[in-house]
Formats: sequence, structure tokens, C-alpha cells
Amino acid sequence: MQNRQRKTDMTRTNVPGTSPFEPIIGFSRAVRIGNSVHVSGTGPVGADTAGVAEQTRQCLALIAVALKNAGSSVDHVYRTRMYLTHAEDWEAAGRAHGEVFGLIRPAATMVVVAALLNPDWRIEIEADASIPE
Repeated sequence: MQNRQRKTDMTRTNVPGTSPFEPIIGFSRAVRIGNSVHVSGTGPVGADTAGVAEQTRQCLALIAVALKNAGSSVDHVYRTRMYLTHAEDWEAAGRAHGEVFGLIRPAATMVVVAALLNPDWRIEIEADASIPE
């Protein structure tokens, strides 16, 4: 019996966002490779001075748009990374994360950092997702 490997399409597609810094810094909002999507660190643009729960919801809304543009959705997220500037925000951010991912339950990490690019941001989130066949 012969071993057969399924050929996987490893085509790379850069998925742009709306940040004017993408060409300056040299990044894409998301990158799709084959059936995987990797979403860049996403800050709460538009909710810059809101509380951490609302900032978390805004990050996740922006991530949802990037995933949709890449051919996926939050339903297919398997990994998130949350960068918090205040350790005491973990519960509020976690609850907002759970509003989206409570049933999906991706592997998730929270890291406390000294600062983010915008001093008003209390959170930035990255996500990885699959694209169903």
C-alpha cells in the first residue's frame, strides 16, 4: 500500500487593514498561509480611552473583520494572545474575551507588558485561526 500525502496549498496572502502604519512598519493586519490565518497584534482603535472591557471587545471586533477578510471567522480561532498593561485588568479583559470565545475556548495567553504603542491602550490582542475546508 502506498502512502499518500495530501498536497496542501501554502500560498501566502497578505490581508491589509486600515492602519496607515502598515507600509511604514512593514506588516499586514493578517497573513493567510494555506488554511491558517495569523492576525497581527490588534489594538482597540476607536475605543482608545474606553475601559479595558470595551477595549477588549473593540480589539476582537477588529480581529473578526480581519478573519472574515481572510476567509475565516472567530468560530475558527484556535489561539489568542492578550497583552495587558495593567495586571489588575485580567478579569475584565478575560470576561470580554469569554463573551466571544466562551464556547470556542482557544488556547489563550495573557501577558502583562510595560506599555503598548498608544499609551491609552490597556490591551492588544493577536489571534490565529484555521479556515475550514
